[in-house]
Amino acid sequence: MTSPEIKKKLLDLMLKVRVTEEKIAEVYAKEQQMRTPTHLSIGQEAVAAALSLALQPQDQVFVGHRCHAAYLARGGDFQGFFDELCGRGSGICGGRAGSAHLTDPAAGIYASPILSAMIPVAVGAAMSFKMDSKPQVAAAVFGDAAIEEGVFAESVNFAVTNQLPVLFLCENNLYSTHTPLPVRQPASKIYERMSIPEMKAKQIDGNDACLVYETLKEALTGIRLLKGPLFIECLTYRVREHVGPLFDYDRGYRTKEEVDEWSKRCPVARLTQELIDENILSSSQVQTMTEEWKSKANDAYAAALKAPWPDTGTLEAYVY
Repeated sequence: MTSPEIKKKLLDLMLKVRVTEEKIAEVYAKEQQMRTPTHLSIGQEAVAAALSLALQPQDQVFVGHRCHAAYLARGGDFQGFFDELCGRGSGICGGRAGSAHLTDPAAGIYASPILSAMIPVAVGAAMSFKMDSKPQVAAAVFGDAAIEEGVFAESVNFAVTNQLPVLFLCENNLYSTHTPLPVRQPASKIYERMSIPEMKAKQIDGNDACLVYETLKEALTGIRLLKGPLFIECLTYRVREHVGPLFDYDRGYRTKEEVDEWSKRCPVARLTQELIDENILSSSQVQTMTEEWKSKANDAYAAALKAPWPDTGTLEAYVY
């Protein structure tokens, strides 16, 4: 049973991600100040929020192109996030990374937009944790398409063989860009293919924030005790287009009816209603929480537009 305090924290983190990304969607095309491809997690916030609360401070997260939610929920620099998306020198990566490369060692998060690229990096980090006898876990967060890459199989094989402290966390949103899951993979469920005696695997409703939290909390405890990997598949859905701020049910690969049906399962609305029904929060309190994040996002974006551009003298820095 998830405590009321954790439920409130989950909702707050999901509102943080939702409101921040809605701000990005609002200004992205209209103002053209974020000259970077942006992959939104609207509709998928429960996984990132639950993971951030289930992890311990010393743990590390490795994620792909859809990395906003993980970064924001993990407690990364909020102003630095907006500065980075606007290409400013005060961004978390000095304005060089943009939306899909949000890497911040201080927050324990590393990202790359190359499909599956961070999965072996997570395994490598877990190997170092084991070699140094550190009580840390590496969480590899990826989408359903990532398991189709050869490096995924190699990473799982290495992690299982060496019994490394890795959480393989799949956000299955049913699509790889515009290609639905049944076209790309066999009919068997992903978690069934990942389940072997040496690595337990489980599939859960990724839009149920409390279920995701309790599942990940138990999984991470198991990883620490058994010193071996686990695989969790979270069924969820991205409401906006693969890359960009728009709705794309007119592109021919999915219908508005499908998007509307999944929108009814919105993790933010779902937990909000649960908290109201349980008299943990009132609707006015939830509205206040939402408005507070809107104010913070508006202020951070406005400040980012006033922040200085990167110094041209550093143009060749980090170029090899």
